[in-house]
Amino acid sequence: MAWIYLLVAAVFEVVFALATNATNGFTELWPSLLTAAAAAGGIFFLSLALKTLDVGVGYTVWTGIGSVGTVVLGTVIFGESMTVWKALAFVLIIGGVLGLKLSDKLAAA
Repeated sequence: MAWIYLLVAAVFEVVFALATNATNGFTELWPSLLTAAAAAGGIFFLSLALKTLDVGVGYTVWTGIGSVGTVVLGTVIFGESMTVWKALAFVLIIGGVLGLKLSDKLAAA
């Protein structure tokens, strides 16, 4: 269940980052409220995940998924540039996330 909580927390992290972009320096009410709610939701679900997961693994996976999701959606929604170097960095981040996920299973074996 911890990994599901972590995935939900990562979705909130992506919403938080994308909504922050729309706040215009926290001068826009609704994007600002969405940003605050998403931040709270992300931290709440992260805290549930960390009841079981190591903090180093949980936090790293949370920020990794959040980073990749934010860059991918930033490219799609806001037309931000996608370069070969960014794509390579994503592959490395995803590989690290998968490695951390597998580390729990390997340690239990």
